[in-house]
Amino acid sequence: MAPPRHLALIPEAGAERIAWPVPFAEGIAILQGLRGRRVVVLASGDPFWFGTGSVIARHFSPGEWRALPGISTFSLAAARLGWPLERVTCLGLHAAPLSRLRPHLAPDARLILLLRDGGGVEEVGRYLREEGFGESRIVVLESLGGPRERITTATADSLRARAFSHPLAVGLICAGQGPALPLCSGIADEFFAHDGQITKRPIRALALSALAPRPGEMLWDIGAGSGSIAIEWLLADPSAQAISIEPREERALRIRDNAARLGVDRLQVVQGSAPEALTGLPEPKAVFIGGGLSGAMLDHLKDRLAPGTRLVAHAVTLESEALLVAWQARLGGDLLRIALSETAPLGARRGWKSAYPVVQWRVVL
Repeated sequence: MAPPRHLALIPEAGAERIAWPVPFAEGIAILQGLRGRRVVVLASGDPFWFGTGSVIARHFSPGEWRALPGISTFSLAAARLGWPLERVTCLGLHAAPLSRLRPHLAPDARLILLLRDGGGVEEVGRYLREEGFGESRIVVLESLGGPRERITTATADSLRARAFSHPLAVGLICAGQGPALPLCSGIADEFFAHDGQITKRPIRALALSALAPRPGEMLWDIGAGSGSIAIEWLLADPSAQAISIEPREERALRIRDNAARLGVDRLQVVQGSAPEALTGLPEPKAVFIGGGLSGAMLDHLKDRLAPGTRLVAHAVTLESEALLVAWQARLGGDLLRIALSETAPLGARRGWKSAYPVVQWRVVL
């Protein structure tokens, strides 16, 4: 079994040939129907680096298959480009949105991308131009290691549409005036679309510090507003997971858009009110309550969450502040009162304009 382009490279030897169908998932059932026979599946390069290996392995027991990897496309591309692979970001974008590039776009950053087909090259150029990185250098690497190998160099601004042969990779050196996403917590509010319901940058930085993201952990962001807390949690590490819970439909849609635009489309958004909307969700390691705080919700979380779960809640009103003070006396943890001021015009001069203070409760259950 193999894609038609692979089958075309093999001389006839009497074996049955089966073309792997599109979409890819339909080929798994065909492969399972061949159990008991000797079957060879052909794939490009290393099947376990953005390849088919992990998909096939999930459907068969270890004793049923054996992998014989070849040189990965990333290694071939780095060899042509002369780039040290350990300093390059490698992304497989066969079936993923180009917005996953967004966290990696920064001046002089180097990336190698695997694309679904030749049309993806033009899409990459368009995306870079839209994000302000039109000066980026693009190296299109077609059919690496084969007789049809061809290398084309251009900038995103100057790239012209033409037919590019699959399989292909793109080497990318980022350049331009587009804003890079900061690596620390508390990115600018301007990166998020919102209706005013957003945890502002300084407060968000303190919230994320209290939540303390760690690789592979799940966050619940309750009363998510713009989704900024969950999105920054996901930006902290590619293995991080998060669920935003938001009762208002228009905000839930906006959260999805923000997450997709900033390259973390893996964010799960649940439209509904807590605690009812929490039913059936995978257990978190950390929970943030930014909206909808109530005694009933805290009671539910205390009974529901596993010991060791980190809980961070913010309060602005006197009533919700009193609630956090009472629960801190009951369960412990730390209370922090955050009072921020910004400069604002005051007649012909300037003065300090105070924001509403925020009370933060941080506790490990």
